Amino acid sequence: MRIGELSRRTGVTVPTIKYYVREGLLPPGELTSPNQASYGDPHERRLRLIRALLEVGGLSLAAIGEVLAAVDDRERPVHDMLGEVADRLVAEHAGEPDAETVLARERVARLIAERGWDADPDSPAGAALTAALAALARVGHGAFIEVLDAYARAAEEVARADLEFTARRVDREDLVETVAVGTVLGDAMFAALRRLAQTDASSRTFSTE
Repeated sequence: MRIGELSRRTGVTVPTIKYYVREGLLPPGELTSPNQASYGDPHERRLRLIRALLEVGGLSLAAIGEVLAAVDDRERPVHDMLGEVADRLVAEHAGEPDAETVLARERVARLIAERGWDADPDSPAGAALTAALAALARVGHGAFIEVLDAYARAAEEVARADLEFTARRVDREDLVETVAVGTVLGDAMFAALRRLAQTDASSRTFSTE
């Protein structure tokens, strides 16, 4: 197909497609004449992935380039490739650690060890959990940590469902797109379900009728 057709199929403008090619995010089309190139299904699939990472995942083009490099590295294990994507979807937490952060990081490391998770407390996700626990402590709600194990059990069940769904994908780009879209929109879906369940639980617990 020509670039105009690729644009119509993907919703990505022609100038943007050309920009992605110049930046190395999208491979160039096959030249059919000095001024024309032909594009195929792999280009369409790659553009769909870029859009998912950019619009849904909120990644920068630089981060997308690193994710795509992992996708294209066929020697890289799928687990490592998907880890690259997942790490990019977590906001970074930096700064000098205070007393609350140190204690929270210790609790996160202990949780990971107790549950036997193959995870790093200093990974982006571990740092995000540390930051959340530290923030709770700073505002006087450190006791909320009592529900951490219950949250962890629920997270394990959700993670199993995520991976069972993701494992149905065979193509590496489809895997990455599923993880990116599923993580971002899955988080929104889970948060909404939590609110609905909280409403029901509150009604059952505090209702005077």
